[in-house]
Order: sequence, then C-alpha cells, then structure tokens
Amino acid sequence: MAAEREVRTDTEQSDGEALAAAPPKLETALAQLEALVAQLESGELPLDEALRTFEQGVKLTRECQAALAAAEHKVQVLLQRGDRVVIEEFASDQLEP
Repeated sequence: MAAEREVRTDTEQSDGEALAAAPPKLETALAQLEALVAQLESGELPLDEALRTFEQGVKLTRECQAALAAAEHKVQVLLQRGDRVVIEEFASDQLEP
C-alpha cells in the first residue's frame, strides 16, 4: 500500500501544532485537499472511506472558495477610490522582479 499522509482539519490539530505550523488557512486547506485527491486517485480506499474522504474534500473546496472570495473582496476594497471601485487588470509578469 502506498504511504498515506494523515490529513487533519485545523480543529483537529492541537493549539501547539497550529501555532507552530501557522501557514495561512488557504494554503493549509489546499495542501489537505491535494492529499485527499491523491488518496482518492489511488483507488485503494474502501467505498465508505472514499465517500468520507470525498465529503471532506467538498468541505475543504468550499472553505477555499470562501477564502478566495474574501480575498477578492478585500482587494476590491483596497482598490476603492472615492465613491467607486476600480478593478484593475493584473498581469502575471508584474510579479517578476
């Protein structure tokens, strides 16, 4: 059997673990989601465990979507100028130093 990575939600981690790791919640959820997908794609899970894993993946996906929506809203607020919101196009080459 392939090596399995244990996937736990933030609420299952001890306070010490959460403080020690402390990556942003979105990145944590994405990493957990990737691990769940790998488990499902392996095809080695029994049906009931696969369904639980899929359900957890759906929950993490919704959490990620909510985090991204909140970030998008924050960016729009930060770009607000006067009484109007200015949505500016972003080019990936702007990240290059």
